[in-house]
Amino acid sequence: MIMSYKDRNLNRKRERREGIKQQPSFFDAESDLVKEKQKARDLRNTPWWRARIADGLCYYCGMVFKPAELTMDHKIPLARGGKSEKINLVPACKECNNKKKYLLPLEWDEYLNNIREKKV
Repeated sequence: MIMSYKDRNLNRKRERREGIKQQPSFFDAESDLVKEKQKARDLRNTPWWRARIADGLCYYCGMVFKPAELTMDHKIPLARGGKSEKINLVPACKECNNKKKYLLPLEWDEYLNNIREKKV
């Protein structure tokens, strides 16, 4: 069946309208971020997290700290699409956590390699 120009135009407009409705809004992303942060806070009070920080080892630099000096870090940051799941959470010293900021694991590795090359 051949569609007229007018029918094709109406179909395109309808598809665009429906596509806009299906896209997540800024508020959806913001509420997801709030939920993920709350999940991380809840995990911080579990025996699992206390066991992770008990040895006092920073995931990034490998130095030993008091457990109270370690922070919870998302290997894939929330701002870059990471989730507050056990596989994505690691103990990190405050210095490493502050330096890493929102970098992905690959970007962090490149940063560390650049620092090592400059020292040599």
